[in-house]
Amino acid sequence: MSRTEEALLKRKDELIARLRAIRADLGRGLAADSEEQALQLENMEVLQEIQRLADEELKQVERELEALKSSK
Repeated sequence: MSRTEEALLKRKDELIARLRAIRADLGRGLAADSEEQALQLENMEVLQEIQRLADEELKQVERELEALKSSK
């Protein structure tokens, strides 16, 4: 296994773990307090954008791994 492949696999694992954590956070629901809900909604927007970016990066990593596999 090349160092590049190792680095890509490591990054893939990191992204998968990050996405799991984000999905868990998003799945928790909202607090009863309306002020707390407002903060949570703002945080949800940020988490959703982080999730979108992590998904995109994961797809890119998977494409790079596939390209490495194909070139062997």
